[in-house]
Amino acid sequence: MKFSVNWLREFGELPPSIEALAELLTMAGIEIEAIEKRGADFDHVVIAQIDESKPHPNADRLTVCMVDDGSGTKRQIVCGAKNYKVGDKVPLALPGAELTGGLKIRASKLRGVESEGMLCSPKELGIAEDADGLLILSPEAKIGAPIRDLFAPDTVLDVEITPNRGDLLSHFGLAREIAALTNTTVRLPSTSADGGPALQKQGVGISASRECPFYSARRIENVKVGPSPDWLRAKIESVGIRSVNNVVDVSNFVMLELGQPTHAFDADKLEGDLNVRLARDGEKFLALDGKTYALTPDNLIIADDKRAVGIAGVMGGEESGVTDSTRNVLLESAYFLPASVRRTARDLNLPSDASYRFERGVDPQMIFAASQRATKLICEVAAATPVGIIAVAGEVPLNPPDVSIRYRRVDELLGIHIEPATAEAILTRFGLGRGDSPNRPESASQWKIPSYRRDLQREVDLIEEIIRAHGIEKIPSEDRSRFTPLSAADRNYDFEAKLRRDLVALGLSEARTSSLIARSEVARANGAIQLRNPLSEDHVALRTSLTPGLLAAVERNIRAGAERIALFEIGNVFAPPTGEQQRKLTMALCGRAASLKN
Repeated sequence: MKFSVNWLREFGELPPSIEALAELLTMAGIEIEAIEKRGADFDHVVIAQIDESKPHPNADRLTVCMVDDGSGTKRQIVCGAKNYKVGDKVPLALPGAELTGGLKIRASKLRGVESEGMLCSPKELGIAEDADGLLILSPEAKIGAPIRDLFAPDTVLDVEITPNRGDLLSHFGLAREIAALTNTTVRLPSTSADGGPALQKQGVGISASRECPFYSARRIENVKVGPSPDWLRAKIESVGIRSVNNVVDVSNFVMLELGQPTHAFDADKLEGDLNVRLARDGEKFLALDGKTYALTPDNLIIADDKRAVGIAGVMGGEESGVTDSTRNVLLESAYFLPASVRRTARDLNLPSDASYRFERGVDPQMIFAASQRATKLICEVAAATPVGIIAVAGEVPLNPPDVSIRYRRVDELLGIHIEPATAEAILTRFGLGRGDSPNRPESASQWKIPSYRRDLQREVDLIEEIIRAHGIEKIPSEDRSRFTPLSAADRNYDFEAKLRRDLVALGLSEARTSSLIARSEVARANGAIQLRNPLSEDHVALRTSLTPGLLAAVERNIRAGAERIALFEIGNVFAPPTGEQQRKLTMALCGRAASLKN
């Protein structure tokens, strides 16, 4: 996952340099795959408004635009993009600018028409991978202002998150981890839009409670769908998410910020109440990617009274999606069983940013926080009004069970002494809380696991957290190598290695064939032991001899045109009826024998 360093700084203090931050995370077991510089830190690139557009006289795919760059003189620009309209504000690279990749801008003629600069796409400015069309800025952008005012220089970390650490799949989650490692504080963003809505157990239902323990939906009215403000667009595009509109962008923003996916339905396109249920066999679903999927009873869906409107935890539906005409939104925030989402995404070959997080397990305690955060932002960027009630069904999953730790075991496992007070302080920084009973001895303690750390299940897991923060580099290295006498296994290995070298020196080639034989060969294998669950008809029993496999290799070589074949194989066979492993050598020679005189 990609993380914006500027975004991380909003949650707390970071190490003084990018190199120090990367070293901190790497030593804590969080691998940094790449570090990229982002942002539109260019000279001679400003915000301009397109005042006029007409077809190019000599090229069907080009247009000639008159733009206002704030200098008081209109500029003529030849443009190949089609995604703009008159009145849009866009980035303008003036003559003398040097863009990403060393592209230098100068005044020139394009198909016989003067062009005094270039209108830019996000990719040309290095702020996103999207090169299809111009970067359309918000109407509030100031004409003539440097583009760097909107897209500040940033560093993006490409981080490899292991499957057990779903809590790190958000900027807040990684900032919380950094704060724990550096013993600093982390700030949670403001989530309340209206002092906290009331909960109402009607309007939504759950028919598959195992796959969906909890579901919530909140209605937001009088939404004005349109382009996102520049700050919102810059945030999500900095980490590779394409801007769609202000409502969808807020949903993506909250997922990247807090790690909890949400989904916005067009409330006026829904028929009746929502129900979370398993799909019917063969039920059709038109997804947001424009494709129709045939569902099975293994797939969990969100449905209204007439049809499926979403694949739970994976993707919403085209028929209920937010468009420019949407006026009322129903905002979903829920907890879906990771195994269910993983199976559906795999079966339908439909991975998504949401399924990536649900598969690894989201924080149940973040469901309401994400809903309120998204509601607050939609009201800000789309001038909407939230309804003061959230429709809910089911129960929020409980926190993981407590885990005990023995301080003597910490020292034994790590090989160094860590004071109990130090260990307790580290666990507290990671969000754990003491949960001791009155009769527990001082040499051990019991810890309550936070809702976002379901990977902490055993004593050894807590010890790992302690050494990650204490510093694994503080464990002294030792030479623990010891001389061991030659064993029978060593002698057998050395014998086979010499035998292979001698056979190769004589001109033979080593073959390696499968230890499993086909069903057609079982009758000739004199009681070969058959597998209970064979993968295919060609692999149903254990071989009793190397000869059939080696002869098959000879046959394939003859068909390929080989005139002389000399093969050997050293491998295990399995003697019936017990399947005892026996080591065998078999050789196969084929072709015209060479004359002794030669």
